[in-house]
Amino acid sequence: MKTKSIKYILAAGLVCCGLSTTVTSCSDVLDEQPRSQFDPTFFTTKTGIEGGLTSLYAHLRYFYGNGYFLNSVETGTDEYTYAQSADGNFKDADLSGVGSMTPNNSIAGSIWGTAFPNINTASGIIENGAEAGIDDALLAEAYFFRGFDYFLLVQTYGGVPLDLGAGNLKFNTSTVRTSVRNTVPEVYEAIFADLEKALADLPENPRLTGTVTKNVARLYLAKAYLTYAWWLENPNNIPTYPECSRNSGEAQSYFRKAYDMAKQAIANPGPYGLQPTFYDVNAAEQDRNKEIMLYADHDEDEKYGNGGVGYGWGSGGSPENFAYWMETWNYTEMTAKAASGAVINPVQREAVQGLGRPWTRMAPVADAFMAGGVWEDAVKAIDSRYDATFTLSYFTNWNKAGGSEPYVIGANGMQVKPDEAYFTWVPESEDANINYTGADGKLGFGELPGRADFVVAVNHISRKKYPCNWKIGIYRTDNAGGLGSKVNGGSPRPWNIAKFSEFYLVAAEAAVKLNMNAEAVEMVNVLRERAGKQTYCVNARAPFAADHSAEMLAATPRTITIDYILDERSREFWGEGYRWYDLVRTQKWAERAGTYRIAGSGYTDKDLETFKRDIPVGYYIRPIPQGQIDGMKMSDDEKDAYQNPAYRN
Repeated sequence: MKTKSIKYILAAGLVCCGLSTTVTSCSDVLDEQPRSQFDPTFFTTKTGIEGGLTSLYAHLRYFYGNGYFLNSVETGTDEYTYAQSADGNFKDADLSGVGSMTPNNSIAGSIWGTAFPNINTASGIIENGAEAGIDDALLAEAYFFRGFDYFLLVQTYGGVPLDLGAGNLKFNTSTVRTSVRNTVPEVYEAIFADLEKALADLPENPRLTGTVTKNVARLYLAKAYLTYAWWLENPNNIPTYPECSRNSGEAQSYFRKAYDMAKQAIANPGPYGLQPTFYDVNAAEQDRNKEIMLYADHDEDEKYGNGGVGYGWGSGGSPENFAYWMETWNYTEMTAKAASGAVINPVQREAVQGLGRPWTRMAPVADAFMAGGVWEDAVKAIDSRYDATFTLSYFTNWNKAGGSEPYVIGANGMQVKPDEAYFTWVPESEDANINYTGADGKLGFGELPGRADFVVAVNHISRKKYPCNWKIGIYRTDNAGGLGSKVNGGSPRPWNIAKFSEFYLVAAEAAVKLNMNAEAVEMVNVLRERAGKQTYCVNARAPFAADHSAEMLAATPRTITIDYILDERSREFWGEGYRWYDLVRTQKWAERAGTYRIAGSGYTDKDLETFKRDIPVGYYIRPIPQGQIDGMKMSDDEKDAYQNPAYRN
């Protein structure tokens, strides 16, 4: 690694908060100590080091679970576009002509301002931990998070500074106002060193609930090897910055490292493993299950795990977990005539998974649910991931608000009682049988013969109404039979960051690049076989026994391609914040997301429109935040040169 004299604006605060020793409580909660300048003596004591370690986990809440970070990695992809109530943050990200990507966007700062203070904290722990009596296993957590944050940064911005003002990867104790960016290979060299050190010293089992282990390090090493291999190969000539040479001949060795690391993790699962069904992975009652290896934790008890943020109306800011709002349409605007003749809201805002607070900021693109899409009808019929990803059926709940009406009038003049489906998204193949005339003029619903619930086929998804992301929805245990007094706030659920299931898709992707098709098929089929098994139906709210695993395996193509891997990654991780990274890594962003279809912004809009996105190659890295550049003591020319080329004045 080249050594450079690099300095960085460090407006850092070390925020220490409790890390749970159990799922729902913690024995010690440290006082917050915001700092604009670090006192080096803080890291010379065991208490200081432990506080610093706790802050490494707390920092995850400042982007994972943040709705604007989710927007930055989902909107503008082949999964999401902006919805009817979207502001500029979401329209800018869509790149479809309704906004623009600039260094002042929230997208620019979604990682930068959070990651660098945390990196400096990790460096302080690493430099002072041994003298303070901290053993190697604890120090390994700091090595992990420094590598973790730099991996996020290099994927997002290209090359970034390794020297924050005190030398490469050194703990900086004061703010400085100049900076030089390292190249992508130099940053990856640091990432590999940190994660390999973490892997060597971390334990197999977490020291506390949710702390990192060897297999967490293996996952991020495998992902870093894989991503760097793609960067080296650069099949579509995507530029990088700072400019540097790439040795494409080394790519295969890194694909091999990614494959071997993922396979090693699968063979040595430790406390982790696959859940028996896909539903079991994401059901809120089973949060922190064995498949989830790392999460940004939150808790229903507001004293713990929430960074001091309450769950009333919600702040719409970190460290609150409010991302689920963005992918939720305003289902509460449904109205129905009740038995008494009164007009009521049959589906009201409720703090249950799949409902919660609607913001209508992000809408899934209709193409994904139609013929040729990842959720086409053939997939829906046998793949349980469809049911366990989306809220497709909306059940009446006026009784939970104290309403005494025995029923409302639904489709075909039929009665819909409490806790029955009032509205349902149905497959594209049903569209020809739906009568959309006169069923519900306000919301554009239709009717199917013999059904009491109103319906719309998924080929009419619009910016105003669409399936919600069930997986990330709110869940509380203190609703006391009602709708929930804190339904408008953030979710007290943990935000899942790293899943054991990803090892299989990392291995499969690397295998494709290594021309190891049989191995790619084997890895993909592990998850596809599971996806065929179902024991509970989310959209019937009832147990449901089905086994389509043989059909799922039979439907796996004989030759696995990168596009197929991307399809499978979408089905496994839809709407969770993976997608932009996946498309950028494989250099498929413009190809797969350059056009999309969706209906308009009115409730009765049902005809799809085609939208084109302008995704220049320079956008495969994000802009450096303008506030960062403005604060530097550098000439205008130097500031301009610091910015990624596509975003310069």
